[in-house]
Amino acid sequence: MRLHPIALPTPFPVGPVNVYLIADDPVTLIDTGPKTKEALEALRDGVRRAGLRLLDVRRILLTHTHEDHCGLAKTLRDETQGAEILVHSWETGHRAARLQYEEHRALLVRAGVPDEEVERMRALYDSVRAFTDTLETDHYSELRDDEEIRFASGALRVVHTPGHTPGSCSFVREADRTVFAGDCVLKRITPNPILAPDPVNTEKRFPSLAEYLVSLARLRAFSPTLLYGGHGEPVTDYEEVFNRYLRLIRERQAEVIKLVPPKGATAWEVARDLFPDATDIHSFLAVSETIAHLDLALDEGKIEIERTPEREVYRKLTSR
Repeated sequence: MRLHPIALPTPFPVGPVNVYLIADDPVTLIDTGPKTKEALEALRDGVRRAGLRLLDVRRILLTHTHEDHCGLAKTLRDETQGAEILVHSWETGHRAARLQYEEHRALLVRAGVPDEEVERMRALYDSVRAFTDTLETDHYSELRDDEEIRFASGALRVVHTPGHTPGSCSFVREADRTVFAGDCVLKRITPNPILAPDPVNTEKRFPSLAEYLVSLARLRAFSPTLLYGGHGEPVTDYEEVFNRYLRLIRERQAEVIKLVPPKGATAWEVARDLFPDATDIHSFLAVSETIAHLDLALDEGKIEIERTPEREVYRKLTSR
């Protein structure tokens, strides 16, 4: 497989996003970048430098459906006259804007986020929505865990790696243990476990951090020699990144547990103590990360929870 990494500009604080052109039959693109004129021109230029045209792209694999990764999918489908788009069925961002669903709102309210803050978050995501187009159900096919994506000279194995989002997928070339991991693994950034409804039961919250730890272990089992992420440089020492992630996750969890008072607190209250300067989109990311750590601590029996239909209050363990 001839691989051509292409870095595309984004309007987001994370900076450029990496997409990957595989110049084999069929010509395949992993992720697309955001729906901006600048990203489209950079993509067109990168494909041209690989000796191809956008029209040659016949297949688009989406690692997940955040705007910086999937925003141009529909544009490219139209421009290439029908390139196949594949995405995991647990992804929902390709159907409509995040936080537009009532189940998202219910999760935030249950976490103690004030109504005015919920509306502020929704307004911010409405502005982000401009950087992608909704995909209708007949615009894409489903990626399935463990299936093979075939090429003339080899294959990529689909590995469902939930955590950052419920439907995040990685792609593994087992012949040389190369991995395309989207935002599951990044060399210099610890991915944020984003708050989302559980795809199986949308009244529940997806256990993002617990699932993420399983995903990291699944990728480790392939003994990756080279891992391409959605942002930044490739990872050449997966074991170092794996152990660093585990250490940072445990350190952050310890911080979160310390902030849970004996009288109890909502996830929003803990998040405000943990990230006092978080504003705008970072308020949502802060409460997402805090909830993920609280849920993991709860699963591990390190804290308690009191649930009502309206609120969840976390407490330190009481002596029995």
